Amino acid sequence: MTVLEQMGEKAKKAAQFLSIATKEQKNKALESMASSLLDNMPSILKANAQDIQNAKEAGIKESLIDRLLLSESRIQDMSKGILDVSNLEDPIGEVLNDYTRPNGLHIQKIRVPMGVIGIIYEARPNVTSDAAALCLKSGNATILRGGKEAIASNKAIEAALRAGLKDADFPEDCVQLVQDTSRESANEMMHLNGYLSVLIPRGGAGLIQSVVKNATVPVIETGIGNCHVYVDKAADPAMATAIIVNAKVSRPSVCNAAETLLVHKDIAPTVLPVMAKALKENHVEIRGDKPILDILGEGNPATEEDWATEYGDYILAVKIVSSLDEAIDHITRYGTGHSECIVTADDSAAKEFTARIDAAAVYVNASTRFTDGGEFGMGAEIGISTQKLHARGPMGLPELTSYKYIVTGNGQIR
Repeated sequence: MTVLEQMGEKAKKAAQFLSIATKEQKNKALESMASSLLDNMPSILKANAQDIQNAKEAGIKESLIDRLLLSESRIQDMSKGILDVSNLEDPIGEVLNDYTRPNGLHIQKIRVPMGVIGIIYEARPNVTSDAAALCLKSGNATILRGGKEAIASNKAIEAALRAGLKDADFPEDCVQLVQDTSRESANEMMHLNGYLSVLIPRGGAGLIQSVVKNATVPVIETGIGNCHVYVDKAADPAMATAIIVNAKVSRPSVCNAAETLLVHKDIAPTVLPVMAKALKENHVEIRGDKPILDILGEGNPATEEDWATEYGDYILAVKIVSSLDEAIDHITRYGTGHSECIVTADDSAAKEFTARIDAAAVYVNASTRFTDGGEFGMGAEIGISTQKLHARGPMGLPELTSYKYIVTGNGQIR
């Protein structure tokens, strides 16, 4: 039996414990995990400093180092995130349907845990605590496999979470971290049938597509984010500028950051210079089509590849469109089904945009940066699903559950 199979056995046993744990017991465990993160902050920060040093020596770009970086305030936020999850309504046991058949059979459809959830992710060590909390609250054991760039941080966080579980008299194996960050361990996890109920990848396009194409266990596809902001001819220029700056600059490395700006030709000559100035002040490189460069008198020419790229960096592709239809056609061709935005004062344009755009989150006059479990009131999130089966958009507690039918009779036979 391999190491991962041994972890799978332990996780299945922990999942049996969790399947009958009460919400009070789970909340107590979560509170203990949150407290343990704060108690172990020095060791977590020390481990993170080693990861940051290794990342810099490896030449990883600054925007990605930001995803890796932990601080006292970020660890406090991680702890608070766990407490926020503990305060959420427990989905387990919820009766989704309840009826009696003519033959007297009483049928209930009840929400239940999935069992063991596997998560493969990159860079962001806060995912370790977010995922552990959401899985535990929804009654699932979890096996976590982070990237090599965050391995020291993830080990320290896992140790703190497991210490919290132990203090709450919960099996420590409710949360397990794969210590091996090689490609072989990821590949084995994709084929851990019989142990994993579902596998969720979180990271860049390469990781997600590798899991989707190669896994034999069920997969929920998450978060490649080629997100667009379309500034309609009826847009308020000040609002549009504030939205695109926030959507691009506030955290460019995340999947809900804007990557392409589309501007209606009627408003472009007046609004584009203002937007470009604000973006330039925030160190954003503009890659535009010829009309954009003609208006601005600067910038780099955009290629076909730019329209399809999730930069994760201070780069923004910009294009002028002649109509709402052209904007929608562009997003339909290049978008990834994550988050799309229209800025407009025209209600009919907004309604048409929201009806025709096929994405997990469609915004009217608000930044794409809100596509986030915390911002949607879910506490934390396990990821942003860009598929349609089982889950779509930010995945909170209900999205980490399944259901079963409880059928009660008094001797009926068929």
